[in-house]
Amino acid sequence: MEIVLVGLNHRTAPVEVREKVSFTAEQAQRASEELRARGILEETLVLSTCNRSEVYGVPPESSHECAPGLSIFLSEFHSVRPDILSVSLYHHYDREAVKHLFRVAAGLDSMLLGEAEILGQVREAYRFAHERGATGPVLNRLFQGALEVGKRVRTETELGTRPMSVAAAGVKLAERIFGKLNERKALVLGAGTISEQVVSQLRDRGIAQLQVMNRSRDRAEELAKQFSGKVVDWGEWDTALQSPDVVVSSVSADEPVLRRDIVERAMAARGNRALFLMDLGVPRNIDPRVAELYNVYVYDTDDLSDIVQQNRNARASEVPRAQGIVDEHVTKFLSWQASVELVGLVDALRKKMREERASFIRSRLEPMKHLTETDRAQVEKLMDEMLEKLLLEPAERLRGEKELRRKIQNVEALRDLFLSNREKP
Repeated sequence: MEIVLVGLNHRTAPVEVREKVSFTAEQAQRASEELRARGILEETLVLSTCNRSEVYGVPPESSHECAPGLSIFLSEFHSVRPDILSVSLYHHYDREAVKHLFRVAAGLDSMLLGEAEILGQVREAYRFAHERGATGPVLNRLFQGALEVGKRVRTETELGTRPMSVAAAGVKLAERIFGKLNERKALVLGAGTISEQVVSQLRDRGIAQLQVMNRSRDRAEELAKQFSGKVVDWGEWDTALQSPDVVVSSVSADEPVLRRDIVERAMAARGNRALFLMDLGVPRNIDPRVAELYNVYVYDTDDLSDIVQQNRNARASEVPRAQGIVDEHVTKFLSWQASVELVGLVDALRKKMREERASFIRSRLEPMKHLTETDRAQVEKLMDEMLEKLLLEPAERLRGEKELRRKIQNVEALRDLFLSNREKP
């Protein structure tokens, strides 16, 4: 029942690395299937957002022994050289893995403290893995606990009051370039959750004109209609890029959708009027070489540092309260984990004692020739009753007393005390 986590995030890897290790939904499913097929993990869940890619799992044996195999798998799966990837990866086990996930769900590990989107992303990653049979009793309990933590932090602390999102931060950055946006025009690429938040932020700031472009025109029309915007057909770049001052992109794509030649042609048509491009996609949606063009300002998620710091300063006083909720639920989960493992330990002890009892009876009763078969059977029965009595009370207390389960968390120490290595379950 050990837990392992291998991943990277905005603190350990720049966007250039994060985009190479991001997972689409199809890739997440394939990775989970391969990890279980290879015997590296028994339960798996992939959490991939613009700021992190993490693999959670329950290994068949030791979590520490499993982690190197997970790192190699990630390198091979995404075709990234191990020496490049290894410096960005972190490895967490058991308590630390649980604590890390709960902090993620609480918004404490996000680029933007109290980030609005992350709880929904954790919920969706869990739903996706659970529906495909990738999770089991351990990860189910773990992620249900994480969702409970996230909900409590958002309802019981000020981190949930006017939470900052990546979309809001991107729009704030646009305001730093242009000032008020009520006389500006905007184009939003994509129609997913983040794009919807961007559109909402722009409309709240009184954007003068709003256009939406998406591969699925139906979804683009649905989003544009909500905010009185207009739809531009996907790929009609010469038309789409003529008028906007602000372009915000959040599209799921393996390659940049805005290439340098596209923007260069658009800037010539615009008379080199200033263009602000905010790339919220991972992998990136905008070719980095676009930033070389005159009067074109390109930003990605790693360029939000000032806004991130302001956000963190404004919410810093709430961190201890949120961390207290995290710690409470970490203890709760570890107590549950220990109780389940202790049931297995009691069963193993029962098996060992019965084997010892059989060996004891053979060696001690064999010389006692005067005992009848009935006498021998009676002795065996009495010893069985004694062994069951020795184990019955602890097992019943374990099931009924939550405080006892909370105290007994180092099950491995009990195994080492009562069972030899070859006898461990």
